[in-house]
Amino acid sequence: MTDCVFCQIVDGSAPARKVYEDDTVVGFLDIRPLSRGHTLIVPRTHSTGLAELAPDDGAALMRAGQVVAAALRRTPLTRDGSSADGVNLVVNDGKAAFQTVFHTHLHVVPRHRGDKFRMARSLIVRRDPDADATAAAVRTSVLDEIGRR
Repeated sequence: MTDCVFCQIVDGSAPARKVYEDDTVVGFLDIRPLSRGHTLIVPRTHSTGLAELAPDDGAALMRAGQVVAAALRRTPLTRDGSSADGVNLVVNDGKAAFQTVFHTHLHVVPRHRGDKFRMARSLIVRRDPDADATAAAVRTSVLDEIGRR
């Protein structure tokens, strides 16, 4: 897809600081990192979101995420030479989930004790007063989705 910046990075027509590549996915540093080493992993095949993502591409995305996460735990990222103490793996799927580039991608965000980075306040624990009904509805939709594939 020629107007997709991530497709352009994959085909080499747009610049990126690549840190990982295999036959299925490419990993490169985010141009607006949440922390030093923040990496995006994208499938070589364009898909706008998880619903379009081929299962093999999804598996490759997660495998690459594991490799990059492990590497970030060994890479000196701070001024004192410390590596990441933890890692967030995040997929923003759809506009409501803050996806801004509509090519499926996995964020691998290195974290450090005391880094003061916090998830949005609205993501903090909420209780579902109807959890049993919610679980039943989601379970039904999951079974329907499995049947569609």
